[in-house]
Amino acid sequence: MKLKVGVIGATGYAGAELVRLLLMHPYAKMSAISSVSYKGQSLSQIYPGMTDLCDDILNDEQYVLDNSDVVFASLPHGLSEEIALKCYENNKLFIDLGADFRLFDEEEYKLWYGSEYKQKKLHKNAVYSIPELNRNELKGAKIIANPGCYPTSASLAIVPALKAGIIDYSNIIIDSKSGVSGAGRGLTLETHFPECNEAFAPYKTATHRHTPEIEQTLSKYADKKVVITFVPHLLPINRGILTTAYTSLVNNIKIEEIIGLYKDFYANEKFVRIMNNGQTANVKYVRYSNYCNISLHKDERTGRLIIISAIDNMVKGAAGQAIQNMNIAMNIEQDAGLCYIPPSI
Repeated sequence: MKLKVGVIGATGYAGAELVRLLLMHPYAKMSAISSVSYKGQSLSQIYPGMTDLCDDILNDEQYVLDNSDVVFASLPHGLSEEIALKCYENNKLFIDLGADFRLFDEEEYKLWYGSEYKQKKLHKNAVYSIPELNRNELKGAKIIANPGCYPTSASLAIVPALKAGIIDYSNIIIDSKSGVSGAGRGLTLETHFPECNEAFAPYKTATHRHTPEIEQTLSKYADKKVVITFVPHLLPINRGILTTAYTSLVNNIKIEEIIGLYKDFYANEKFVRIMNNGQTANVKYVRYSNYCNISLHKDERTGRLIIISAIDNMVKGAAGQAIQNMNIAMNIEQDAGLCYIPPSI
């Protein structure tokens, strides 16, 4: 029997990507979808690519809760806690693609998001999960905080070096570039075509809300407080994130050893691919897939290790990772519904 899965917020980019991937899942059946803005319309009216594939009518949130075993929510921060509570009380798995359960420290959440936790006890039962780093915590989970796209790309890139103690935890600079879809489907001046086409610029410099999330994960593996410099940029492409992390090596380890260390760290992880010496990660070769490609580069002159990761922000950075988390939590093969091979051109 297939799992009945529902998506709240199905008309946003991440929500629509969830539907696209879940329609191809061998063990899941789309049971309900919702949207506040487009309630009463079919998803295929909003996204014509879904014609004859998902002509389901967009209902309200309660309809999704009543008709699903697993509930995904793709909503702005501040809207997921009450939904999570209803799922928890009714023994349904809840996976949040928003920010409400990502930060362990409520004071950090207040600082970066400007609001308090409404269901404080519920946060103790939530599991934050980049699957390659948090797999063992997913067993029996009922509330899963799906990581942000930038934290996914940065954490997968940096954690192995940090855990091995080969880089200086106090000197990490992260430079990330994201496709425009990362800003969501809502219209803004910055994502208006004439503004972002043929343009390339940073935004929210040193103030992006994913900063504390990255620091939270890196601190866990460094076993000490890690403070980073993080600057995101907007690329004039639809999808993809390329993260370049600049770190300082603490000893004169050879690049071949570093690559070997990374390959060992991710030896059993299907979706993280460590590139050979001389290769460079590129967003082109992870598009539409749940893969993260990582390349490693040593600057012999300065003693810096430069780590580059590439993901599709809509898949590994959002919907694909959410499904990977569901698969593991529900004891399904982690790659179910995610076996998409990136196109070559």
